Amino acid sequence: MNTTAQTKPVALVTGASRGLGRAIAIELAARGYYVIVNFKKNRQEAERTLQLLEENGGQDLLQQADISQPDQVQALFMAVFKHCRRLDVLVNNAGINRDQYFLLLTQQDWDEVLATDLSGVFHCCRMAARLMAGARQGVIINIGSSAALSARPGQVNYGTAKSALLGLSRSLARELAPKGVRVMTVIPGFTATAMSAAVPAAVAQETIARIPLRRWGQVEEIARLVAFCASDAARCYTGQTVVADGGRTAFELEYGH
Repeated sequence: MNTTAQTKPVALVTGASRGLGRAIAIELAARGYYVIVNFKKNRQEAERTLQLLEENGGQDLLQQADISQPDQVQALFMAVFKHCRRLDVLVNNAGINRDQYFLLLTQQDWDEVLATDLSGVFHCCRMAARLMAGARQGVIINIGSSAALSARPGQVNYGTAKSALLGLSRSLARELAPKGVRVMTVIPGFTATAMSAAVPAAVAQETIARIPLRRWGQVEEIARLVAFCASDAARCYTGQTVVADGGRTAFELEYGH
């Protein structure tokens, strides 16, 4: 058992090797959490996340697991319990996409996205809920997508998974509230990451033109929102979906484009 983890709140962030997951891990560490950094296969990037946490005075633990595999999720949470004996915050950030127009979508594309983006979150929530309900406190934050709110061509599999995630979060919030456990969904809009840097300039400008605030979000902004939702300042929030997309989906839902 880690003695530091006994004195600090403990947060597990899935898919924390880079991008938004890394930013969330750094933000939580800066706020005094002992952070468990989960990664699927990119150990080098995950170790870079650890380095950044430690440079900012954070404490951490690195744990590999593919959340689409129930046995690996079980091993992940067993390691968390063995090392920390508690879990205060779970951020379900890990996700994949296999974008393809529906008539060209393969069974494998469908299965892989649903296995990670929906079933993987279910596996993690189930294990976390057992730890948190026993302690009668905890917060689960699921990272959603605006694809759940407005249709995107070529994202039938991804949009389905993220839409179902909203129902999972709301239902779980209702069940776990009497146990002192809160569940929320945070939906980022287009966010500047290393992955989005590969988007062609013309496409990027087109997306910005559809955002009322006329800019993409920054990972640090989303990370601060997640940290707020996890904090005591948000203790009356549960079952809620918080959208941080510069107003895009609100505009689309209002005007249909």
